[in-house]
Amino acid sequence: METQYISRHHRHQINENQCSSSVVKHIKAPVDIVWSLVRRFDKPQKYKPFVSRCRVEGDLKIGSVREVNVKSGLPATTSTERLELLDDQEHILGVKFVGGDHRLNNYSSITTVHPETVDGMPVTLVIESFVVDVPEGNTQDETCYFVKALINCNLKALADVSERMAIQSRP
Repeated sequence: METQYISRHHRHQINENQCSSSVVKHIKAPVDIVWSLVRRFDKPQKYKPFVSRCRVEGDLKIGSVREVNVKSGLPATTSTERLELLDDQEHILGVKFVGGDHRLNNYSSITTVHPETVDGMPVTLVIESFVVDVPEGNTQDETCYFVKALINCNLKALADVSERMAIQSRP
């Protein structure tokens, strides 16, 4: 199923001097809980450990822009990001970085959330894919490794928060 989801939803236009990849995470929580966190373009700090603050002007819709403050320890302090896609039916979120003091130029990501059942229990498959320019002085492998490490941290935190919420919501 992962391959089908990736080929269906995670197609990126890759230019020369860019890298692209995807990260897959299985979460032991129902899809509605996981999606309730992922879809909050205005509240990435609910599960993303490197976000200290986020501000969105106006209504949350395609084209909305958020200003994200990044916690110290990363080679950035701010990121300006635009909501490219938000589909509550298909559980798809698309985000593009449009500014900030980081090295992730032309970064674009797609996150999809898919319901699954394992041993009779509802679980969720999350796939996040990206494309980004390779910064001068870095290789494609180094760039992909760095971005995948960040995504893995975010998805681990998403799993921790979602699984805690799932346990708390049980009768």
